[in-house]
Amino acid sequence: MNKQETLFNYILRIADSQLILGHRLSEWTGHGPMLEEELASANTALDLIGQANSLYAYATQVEGKGRTEDDLAYLRSEREFFNHLLSEQPRGDFGFSMLRQMLCDAFDVLFYSALMKSSDNTLSGIAAKAYKESQYHLRHSSSWTERLGDGTEESHQRMQNSLNELWRFTDDLFAMRAADLELVNTGIAVDTSSFREAWFKQVSEVLERATLTIPTHAFMQKGSLEGRHTEHLGYLLAEMQSLHRAIPGVKW
Repeated sequence: MNKQETLFNYILRIADSQLILGHRLSEWTGHGPMLEEELASANTALDLIGQANSLYAYATQVEGKGRTEDDLAYLRSEREFFNHLLSEQPRGDFGFSMLRQMLCDAFDVLFYSALMKSSDNTLSGIAAKAYKESQYHLRHSSSWTERLGDGTEESHQRMQNSLNELWRFTDDLFAMRAADLELVNTGIAVDTSSFREAWFKQVSEVLERATLTIPTHAFMQKGSLEGRHTEHLGYLLAEMQSLHRAIPGVKW
């Protein structure tokens, strides 16, 4: 794999994760617990999908094969997606979604903060905008995690059950290809291991305030970088890609 291909796949990893997470949040449209939160979820989803679109646009330039952003989002199969396993988990209840969002937002804030220093001007520019959005996202998802975790007996148990289910996918957030280290050495990519402890500290503080306990015997799962996903991604893509595949080249 040459440097161009490595960079293309690196950008896809970031874009895919934001697209899939944004799609999951968009599933709350029309189903939110209250109007304000339905709008908040929709706005966060739009931010994430907007980040994905900017990254896909850059990926098409790097690849140089004439594909468009829509081609990358709607015409790749499950095994060609590299999104974090955490992002593809089902919507669940509102607490489940907010907890998953908090785990991802904490990662995004640290990741984009580091990516802003990339020697690749396009990536650093996208990261600068995304960093500001991620800070707001984290404040919102953290507040709900704390509110529900330290709420009623039922809300606390639901949140603990959600954490028990989601924690096993958190290692996958920090997975990197060996080829990505070449991009790290040239100042383009981010070494996610450099902020793993900071992520754990920040997440632990939120969970402590939420009176939630991090599972100690979770079987950690990885594989997204090789295109290995949970069964949920296939169903998500079937729905998300259905219109574009039914009417190739459709434009709004």
